[in-house]
Amino acid sequence: MARNNLPTIAAGEGGLNRYLDEIRKFPMLEPQEEYMLAKRYQEHDDRKAAHKLVTSHLRLVAKIAMGYRGYGLPIGEVVSEGNVGLMQAVKKFEPDRGFRLATYAMWWIKAAIQEYILRSWSLVKMGTTANQKRLFFNLRRLKGKIQALDEGDLKPEQVKEIATTLKVSEDEVVSMNRRLSGDASLNAPIKASEGDSGQWQDWLVDDHDNQEEILIEQDELENRRALLANAMKVLNDRERRIFEARRLTEDPLTLEDLSAEFDISRERVRQIEVRAFEKVQDAVRKAALERANALRVVEGA
Repeated sequence: MARNNLPTIAAGEGGLNRYLDEIRKFPMLEPQEEYMLAKRYQEHDDRKAAHKLVTSHLRLVAKIAMGYRGYGLPIGEVVSEGNVGLMQAVKKFEPDRGFRLATYAMWWIKAAIQEYILRSWSLVKMGTTANQKRLFFNLRRLKGKIQALDEGDLKPEQVKEIATTLKVSEDEVVSMNRRLSGDASLNAPIKASEGDSGQWQDWLVDDHDNQEEILIEQDELENRRALLANAMKVLNDRERRIFEARRLTEDPLTLEDLSAEFDISRERVRQIEVRAFEKVQDAVRKAALERANALRVVEGA
């Protein structure tokens, strides 16, 4: 997979919008199509299959890259680095693990972008400690959360809250905030080549339905359903019936109904329900932990 085979963001006004229009032309993949393409690349080194997997996820890269647009770096370079992360994800993707490429690739994309920012941001001589990296990439989010949106130094109580949340010193928060305050503003006015004008942040918003987020949400929902279905295999027939009738229906049966069905007391039904719920909960927790560990391998790769 070569980077020069992918669309690029042209320099100048309107380049980003033209790029977004171009990558929207690549179709999203259905789960089975994505699986078959990934298997073809994995087993036969099919470069055309890999290219289709990459191009179908370029919008995901662009969406993630927009989240890092406040660091004063050219958005085209940020997107390009994210695309490199995407290609690495495609190379290492194992479709038989059961999750979608988008869920897996987002870790690689974020890691590639963050490493690029850390390498390029000459004002911040850091990148050596986990605390400083965490502060660098989370300060803006926390400032927005506590509504510390004014330019200039943070208030003492704001500094303390951020330092406590990120487990760094207050001096580090103050220093990082002063460095980041030199970034280009997203409210800076621009004028597009078509004659329209506005602010930078206006042009960074895609008003189309975010298919990548929808895809990830659907994938997570499917995974949760699969986890529950597999977890319920630990139940015997009576436990399954009671668990489903009491916990998984819109109109749950009463203890009295199930007491009559199984010819046992209402208290016994309640005990079986609680026991079944605990067994399912333990099985789901164990399976989710195994899945999280498999995904987390990406962060250390």
